[in-house]
Amino acid sequence: MAIPAAAQRSGRLTGDEVAAWLGFLRAHTKIIRTLDQELEAECGLSLAQYDVLAQLSAASERQLRMTELADRVLLSRSGLTRLVDRLEGMGLVERQACPSDARGMYARLTDLGRERLRAASGPHLRGVREHVTGRLSQTELRRLADLMGRLLAER
Repeated sequence: MAIPAAAQRSGRLTGDEVAAWLGFLRAHTKIIRTLDQELEAECGLSLAQYDVLAQLSAASERQLRMTELADRVLLSRSGLTRLVDRLEGMGLVERQACPSDARGMYARLTDLGRERLRAASGPHLRGVREHVTGRLSQTELRRLADLMGRLLAER
């Protein structure tokens, strides 16, 4: 759909643009908060901690360089360092020096971390289904996936 020329000239968003943008922000915030609260209450893990464990679990040899992990979980380097510090203190992650780069560090999922991730996966996936996917038809899910893919596509 084309944006009206007057809206383009004014630099303002149209009513539809505002509704879409605010709806996206509000839905994202509400869903993330809800999933985080449920996961914390049921499993003692925050959604960010779960995400780090899941990213490490999916990685080759259950480890990633800290810089790559920060990109995958969408945290700043300092935010990831603090989060990995907490996970390391819980025995769920360990740091290892990178043999090819003296400044580089790996975060590696421990066996205990893998167990905690497995235990939290059921409640987390149940929450995703309850608060997101279960509220949409198969057609709507495919459409949403397509729309999100378009938003993520590089221009």
